[in-house]
Amino acid sequence: MPSPLEIVRVPVLSDNYSWLVHDPDSGTTMVIDPGEAQPVLDAAASRGWTISEIWNTHWHPDHVGGNAAIVAATGARVTAPEAERAKIGAIDAGVSDGESVSLGGHRAAVMTVPGHTQGHVAFHFADDSAIFTGDTLFAMGCGRLFEGTPADMFGNMQRYARLPAETRVYCGHEYTQSNGRYALVAEPDNQAIKARMARVDAARAAGEATIPTTIGEELATNPFLRATSAEELGERRAAKDSFRG
Repeated sequence: MPSPLEIVRVPVLSDNYSWLVHDPDSGTTMVIDPGEAQPVLDAAASRGWTISEIWNTHWHPDHVGGNAAIVAATGARVTAPEAERAKIGAIDAGVSDGESVSLGGHRAAVMTVPGHTQGHVAFHFADDSAIFTGDTLFAMGCGRLFEGTPADMFGNMQRYARLPAETRVYCGHEYTQSNGRYALVAEPDNQAIKARMARVDAARAAGEATIPTTIGEELATNPFLRATSAEELGERRAAKDSFRG
């Protein structure tokens, strides 16, 4: 059995998270969604790691903005959605739904999860009980529908809901507190949301992160993962877009 992956949260920009993922057996390190380069390079260097891989979930600049500088500093290889090659640029390997990618002895399945962007992918390390969801599944939320439809995002949520409950979810932003405030309005009688928000508020007051979450926790508290139809998800997404709570 390979040693467990080491996963390190790296805050970048205003509220983004990039993720350093290290395989201790092979010594290989990759970063998922480097919105900027220097914090990621510094976090790797502080651990004696050298980044050899960059994996992008989608083309938005706050997820790929550090690619070029990290490649220049380390020679890292870029893996990203094939459907967004033209928007990301300088991709070494384009990936699509059903394919797999590896970090040392750890293999991740590629899931195309459209809606936020149409080529958006997630990387699921099933054997490590971890998934990197970019801007699709958030803690108590989902991504805005910039390029897709409620049906697209509902399909994503159904796929995520079928994953094992213990799967850790590593997403791209610290949006939990604002998402939770809307969740309290969407499901005012959900006691699990109320209890979770008490923990979230305490964590944020202490300057602590709320990510990763788990599929199980999201099934209990995420109004988008809990939506029963594309129509309901679309209504909730529209309400969240204008929510000022």
